Amino acid sequence: MKKRVITSIKLFSLVLLLAIGLILVFNEQIKDKVIDNMTQTVLRRKTQSVAKAKKEKSSFEFKKVKPASISAVKDAWKDDGQAIGKLAIPAVNLKLSIFYGLRNENLLRGTGTMKKDEKMGQGNYALAGHHMNDPQILFSPLAKVKKGDMVYLTDGKRVYEYRVTDRKVVNEYQVQWIQDVPGEKLVTLVTCLTAKTGENNRIIVRGKLLKNIPLKETKVFR
Repeated sequence: MKKRVITSIKLFSLVLLLAIGLILVFNEQIKDKVIDNMTQTVLRRKTQSVAKAKKEKSSFEFKKVKPASISAVKDAWKDDGQAIGKLAIPAVNLKLSIFYGLRNENLLRGTGTMKKDEKMGQGNYALAGHHMNDPQILFSPLAKVKKGDMVYLTDGKRVYEYRVTDRKVVNEYQVQWIQDVPGEKLVTLVTCLTAKTGENNRIIVRGKLLKNIPLKETKVFR
């Protein structure tokens, strides 16, 4: 009788662990699907001006960015903040909205600006985003970017074309990468090296401005 009880307990524990594992796996898949849906929905919306965005709640502290948990995704789903622009890297099939600041809600629906007063086509335009387990969503595709790839930004009126000149892995303390470089017009994209919580290394993708043209003269954002 005692052996049967022990066997039943072991079987129950095994089934419980299996059920928990399945829930975690499917929760991750559901979360990624919701994030993908949010990013695509926001991309179809009109952008707002930076001046208007500055009046809204924002944050620029990367260290306060939280992992992409289910509860965080739920909060982002309810958020209706408008983007200030769009980003595209055709070589890795990346297209995201750009939001003002690094609020968690922003980074789960696109990418966020890392400095308060940066402007497209001027100085060093720095953007940050999440690296996810799904290699296709948010900033995960940065892992596949190569030198020579094109990066496009738009504010809804003009398109700014950059060519990637550097792709590096640095530690989290090398913040000089987001600072302006005298005489240079740059874009710098930042994400964690992996999707693991507590990841200390960052992927840096940097490009130099080639030109800017009216939005209607390119099909990149259509």
